[in-house]
Amino acid sequence: MNILMVLTSHDKLGDTGKKTGFWLEEFAAPYYVFKDAGAQVTLASPKGGQPPLDPSSDADDAQTEATKRFKGDKAAQSELAHTAVLSTVSADGFDATFYPGGHGPLWDLSEDANSIKLIETFAATNRPIGAVCHAPAVFKHPKGANGEPLVSGKTVTGFTNTEEEGVGLTKVVPFLVEDMLKANGGAYKKGSDWASFVVTDGKLVTGQNPASSEEAARKLLGLL
Repeated sequence: MNILMVLTSHDKLGDTGKKTGFWLEEFAAPYYVFKDAGAQVTLASPKGGQPPLDPSSDADDAQTEATKRFKGDKAAQSELAHTAVLSTVSADGFDATFYPGGHGPLWDLSEDANSIKLIETFAATNRPIGAVCHAPAVFKHPKGANGEPLVSGKTVTGFTNTEEEGVGLTKVVPFLVEDMLKANGGAYKKGSDWASFVVTDGKLVTGQNPASSEEAARKLLGLL
């Protein structure tokens, strides 16, 4: 089993002067779900190297078993520090791909031509694609074989408008994940704010928020 995890390289939270990036739990939990199942995990990001970590996800109240495990795992830290440049990565040889969230993907991965092509290739070859929290932003532009948005007619979830409101960033983000998925024809579903909620439609797995990251990774594995 070879799984490609694609992380953001974007570190600026709009015009706030604050930092963003990927959300630690949304990387760490899926990474260990895959590793513990014996999968080979390859990490990539648009710029390669160390992806920026959202400082909020490193706060004491955001720590989980997976993030604590990561902080003591030198090998995993080294892997994360040396992500491949996304433009050099092809879908060949991978069984599935997974996108951790954080606000970063709203700015870079949602518009990244290499990511769009990668997602379209995985979809066209019926291989599982997973995305959690803000990472369903990556489905803004990919199209299915019929030329329609990839999520059109599919049951999906992602960070809710009320969760975005809860963190006070509704006016900061370039677009709202929930609104974009609906605009692209997705049958958007959600659970309670901040509780784990994951939906699977065919080979597409989406999770609503950080709490959904482990379950989303398990659902993705279940498709392999």
